[in-house]
Amino acid sequence: MRKLVLAAALMVVAGIGGYWALVGAAPVEIPYEDAERVAEGAPLYAAHCAACHGENLEGEPDWQMAGDDGYWPAPPHDETGHTWHHQDELLFRITKLGSAEVVGGGHKSNMMGFGDILSDREILSVLAFIKSTWPDRVIEQHNRVNGRPGG
Repeated sequence: MRKLVLAAALMVVAGIGGYWALVGAAPVEIPYEDAERVAEGAPLYAAHCAACHGENLEGEPDWQMAGDDGYWPAPPHDETGHTWHHQDELLFRITKLGSAEVVGGGHKSNMMGFGDILSDREILSVLAFIKSTWPDRVIEQHNRVNGRPGG
């Protein structure tokens, strides 16, 4: 049952990403190849993300199942998680607005939005840091998810 709930939640998230692509929102690209942006993102990740997502991007235990309170644990941002399954724009929106607002439908998550704390540039730098840690094969897959060359 929990796998069905996770699958449904992921389908909602994927659908939201597709919607924003259709309405023509400005494209968002994670600057993972920009060493300056990656270096800017590393301490921001440590200060704002590591407490939940782990110092080594490992996420919380049992992140694939909602807890007894209905809240989803923080997923890993390394290659073992699902971060790289989502387009840049969706990752940016979740980080800026928070999971509950982006996913909707009563989704419960402790992932708050950082739009009042971090600038858009800083959010993209955090995402650049995260993506820069992935193995080449995962980066190539993520580039394909984004419909970019090199994927």
